[in-house]
Amino acid sequence: MKRVLTILFAALFASTALAAEMGDDGLYKTAWMRDTFKDLGEDLAEANDEGKRLMLIIEQRGCIYCKKMHEEVFVIPEIEQFIEDNFFVVQINMFGDVEVTDFDGEAMPEKDMVKRWGALFTPSIYFLPEEVEEGQTAAQAAVAMMPGAFGPGTTLNMMRWVVEKGYETDEPFQKYHARRIEEDNG
Repeated sequence: MKRVLTILFAALFASTALAAEMGDDGLYKTAWMRDTFKDLGEDLAEANDEGKRLMLIIEQRGCIYCKKMHEEVFVIPEIEQFIEDNFFVVQINMFGDVEVTDFDGEAMPEKDMVKRWGALFTPSIYFLPEEVEEGQTAAQAAVAMMPGAFGPGTTLNMMRWVVEKGYETDEPFQKYHARRIEEDNG
């Protein structure tokens, strides 16, 4: 319980003390986001070279749930540090025109790639494995996808589950998350 209260207090402090920076495109920007050519094969290789996991975050201008994540969740020091230490993050604009090259070699504007992947909500976070099978899209290759905004504990546990490769075990995320909550409260 003490750990949960610490995270909630940190979230409250972060949401009142810090404001997420807004980019010219109307999307929130953080120091841990990478400015790349959005060639996912190259991004995956660079993530692997750094010993990190590739994370794609789809956002849109005016998204209240993106705002919540950036102002209440991602700014919590423990979560921010976990992202910086473990993830290579590429932001995708749901309605953007910047070209994205998927793992299968298909290139198209962000808005068309988002449709191709079937992403309907923002934020949508795709977590990629270290290796993607030839011919797969990012959506097909993703080991997990987090659709929408979640609280600090769920978000951090999802990222931990991905880093720990929980998707390769018999413990699904929901059971992992419940176990982590119990351990943190115990």
